[in-house]
Amino acid sequence: MVSNPVHGLPFLPGTSFKDSTKTAFHRSQTLGYRNGYAIVRRPTVGIGGDRLQFNQLSQAELDELASKAPVLTYGQPKQAPPADFIPAHVAFDKKVLKFDAYFQEDVPMSTEEQYRIRQVNIYYYLEDDSMSVIEPVVENSGILQGKLIKRQRLAKNDRGDHYHWKDLNRGINITIYGKTFRVVDCDQFTQVFLESQGIELNPPEKMALDPYTELRKQPLRKYVTPSDFDQLKQFLTFDKQVLRFYAIWDDTDSMYGECRTYIIHYYLMDDTVEIREVHERNDGRDPFPLLMNRQRMPKVLVENAKNFPQCVLEISDQEVLEWYTAKDFIVGKSLTILGRTFFIYDCDPFTRRYYKEKFGITDLPRIDVSKREPPPVKQELPPYNGFGLVEDSAQNCFALIPKAPKKDVIKMLVNDNKVLRYLAVLESPIPEDKDRRFVFSYFLATDMISIFEPPVRNSGIIGGKYLGRTKVVKPYSTVDNPVYYGPSDFFIGAVIEVFGHRFIILDTDEYVLKYMESNAAQYSPEALASIQNHVRKREAPAPEAERFAFTSFHWLHIQSLLKGSCVDIPTVSFLFYNTIYI
Repeated sequence: MVSNPVHGLPFLPGTSFKDSTKTAFHRSQTLGYRNGYAIVRRPTVGIGGDRLQFNQLSQAELDELASKAPVLTYGQPKQAPPADFIPAHVAFDKKVLKFDAYFQEDVPMSTEEQYRIRQVNIYYYLEDDSMSVIEPVVENSGILQGKLIKRQRLAKNDRGDHYHWKDLNRGINITIYGKTFRVVDCDQFTQVFLESQGIELNPPEKMALDPYTELRKQPLRKYVTPSDFDQLKQFLTFDKQVLRFYAIWDDTDSMYGECRTYIIHYYLMDDTVEIREVHERNDGRDPFPLLMNRQRMPKVLVENAKNFPQCVLEISDQEVLEWYTAKDFIVGKSLTILGRTFFIYDCDPFTRRYYKEKFGITDLPRIDVSKREPPPVKQELPPYNGFGLVEDSAQNCFALIPKAPKKDVIKMLVNDNKVLRYLAVLESPIPEDKDRRFVFSYFLATDMISIFEPPVRNSGIIGGKYLGRTKVVKPYSTVDNPVYYGPSDFFIGAVIEVFGHRFIILDTDEYVLKYMESNAAQYSPEALASIQNHVRKREAPAPEAERFAFTSFHWLHIQSLLKGSCVDIPTVSFLFYNTIYI
C-alpha cells in the first residue's frame, strides 16, 4: 500500500513511498451480530488502517442545533392540551392496599399465658383514604374476631391529622385508638404501588406467632407410671381359667367367600388369645384344629411399626401401644384380629359369670346368626318377540327343554268337532278385493280361527287357505296380557281385524244360530239383534220359480269352482247355503 505522496511530486510509480509500519491492508467489516441479531456497522478505518474522513459535527455545533428553534420554518410551537381531570374516587376505585400486622394483647388473669398475639389485616382504601382493620376468624378460638375497626379515616395524632398511604410501610409501628400495630409485610399490589410513588419499602419481617397457640400444637407429654401388677400373682390366680367365645367370620362379600364358625379362647393367666376352627361333617376341609396359635394379640401398633416384619420377627412392647384384653371381647360386638373381622355371638356360662363379677355386665344374650334364606327372586318374562303365540314363547323361560303349554282337556272334549262358520268380506279400498269372500271357522275346542277363501275362476287371485289355525289377538291389546277373539265377538256386521286386515261378517250357518240361541248369555244385545234381523230377511217369501232357477245356477257354479279342491263337506254346504241368500 502506497502512503500519501509527497507534496509537489506526481502520483506516479517511483515518486511515492511505502509506509513500512502498515501491515494490515484488509477491508473493514461492516456486518456484525448483537444478541443474536444482525446489525450494520459503519467503518471508521480504511485499507491500511488509515482513519476515514467523514462529516462529524463538533460539540459546539451539536449544542447550537439543540437550542435552535425552527420558528421560521414551522412557526410558533403549539402547547399540548391539558390532560382530562380524573377524580380520585374514579382513578382509585376498587384499589386497596393490604398490610399484614399484629398487636399484643395482655392476658392478666391466666396462669398459662401472659400475653396473646393477634394477627390482623390492615386495609387502606385509596379512593377516600379510609382504613379498616380485620382479624381473620379462627374456629373455636373463643375470641370475638372479625372486623375490629370498621372502614373510616383514622386519626394519626392529636392535631387532627389522618393517616395517609405515605405514612404506611413495612417494619413500622402505627397506633390506632390506643393499640399499637406492628406492620410486617404487604401484598404484591401494595408493594408495586408504593414503589411507583417513590417510597422505599423496608424489608419484610416474619409474622409473630402466639406462644399459647404454638404450645397447644405440641403433643401432650406422657407420664409412664411404674406398674405394680404382679404377673406371678396373675399366673397363680387365673391358672386354668379360660374365657370361651363363639364367633363367626363372614367373608361372603369376596369371591368364593363363606361364613365360617370359630371358637376364641382367652387365657386369663397371661392374656393370650387362641382361635380354633369348628369343623362339620363332610365340610370338605382338612381337619386343622387351630386357625391362630396361642399368643398375645396387639390392638394398637406404634405409628412407625406398620412396616415391621411381623411374619419373621415377634412383636414386642416397643412396637405395640395397646394389647387385646378381656374387656375387648364382648358378645354382640366385632373385633379385628390379624386382618379378619370376627363377630362374637355367644359365650359359655363361666365367661358370663366372669364378666358379671369383674365388669358388672349381666346382659350377654345369645345372638341368632343362623343363615336365612334369601327372598325368592321374582321371575319376569322377557318381552314378546312376535313369533308364535305368547304361551308357546313363554315355555322357553320355564325349562331348558320347552314343553307344550297345558290345554283344557275338559273344554276340548265337550267342544270337540264344534266349529262356528261365518261368511266375511274384506274391507279394502282396492276394487279387486270387493268381490272376494272368506269363510271364518272358529273352533270352540281350542279358540282358534282359520280363514278359507273359495277360488273364483278368472279372478286373478289364488284361492284356498288364507290363514291356518291360530289364535288371533284383538287390536289395542297389550303384548304381556293379550286378549284373543272369542265366540261373542263374531256376529253379523262385526268387524274382525286379523293381522292388519279388516273383515266384515256378512252371514253365518245354521249351527251358529242354534249355538247363539243356546248360549245367549255370552252375546251382547247388539249381536242378538243382528241375528234376528238376518233371520227375518231370510224368512221373507220369494217366488218359487226364481228361487229354483237361482239355486240350480249357483249349485252348478259351486261344483265347478270346488272341483279338485280339498274342502270339507260342511264348508261346501255352508257355501252353497249362503250363496242362495246373497
